[in-house]
Amino acid sequence: MREGDIINGLVRGLAVIECFDEEHARLSITDVAERTGLERATARRCLLTLVHLGYASYDGKFFQLTPRVLSLGHTYLSAMPLPRLVQPFLEELARETKESTSAAMLDGTDILYIARASTRRVMSINLAPGARLPAYCTSMGRTLLAALPTAEARAILDHSDLVAYTDHTKADIPGITTELAVITAQGFAVIDQELELGLGSIAVPLYNASGKIVAAINIGAQTARASTSHMIANFLPLMRKVQSELRPILR
Repeated sequence: MREGDIINGLVRGLAVIECFDEEHARLSITDVAERTGLERATARRCLLTLVHLGYASYDGKFFQLTPRVLSLGHTYLSAMPLPRLVQPFLEELARETKESTSAAMLDGTDILYIARASTRRVMSINLAPGARLPAYCTSMGRTLLAALPTAEARAILDHSDLVAYTDHTKADIPGITTELAVITAQGFAVIDQELELGLGSIAVPLYNASGKIVAAINIGAQTARASTSHMIANFLPLMRKVQSELRPILR
């Protein structure tokens, strides 16, 4: 290989990305220059370019990589299990919102939690990967039910034990069916104290590269901290961003 075949700018940019690790997740320009051996001005340009492209964030002092860097390993990542792919995105979302985030898939009449980033406990029960909740009264469950053909969703509801956990729970098939139509139209689901008093959540579907819904993610919060209108205004745009960043790398 000849010297002229090498793009030095790309070499420097990749060196900057690689200097971030678990122990050095937040770095200043000086830190990056020292860890890469680059001139400070060169490190600064590389970092600002990464911010411009969405691969890093900057708080005025420190830089931090964003989950978008995962797209650089698209082929490798496409072979990874879904929970491992989603986890760093959930962790970033939890840091941004300071609320707990989760991912789940539909399994029969339930949702099955496959990944979670918990900042605080929001429910009386402990949620972790492997936990199950009814699909009909959860934000991720309704999101996934809304993605199904009408007859298939109705069959799941017919086999569900429709319990009214609170006075707010929609536990009748006509009411849930109407709600699913709303979710289909707006592209997200909001639950307001239907599963547990004082608990709200918002969910969006996760699409794969072919446009198929493969899972859902949500943010759960105490309603005293985050009303449904607050979640729609403040959390939904961040969730849409995660949705779009994950789509190209999900299979």
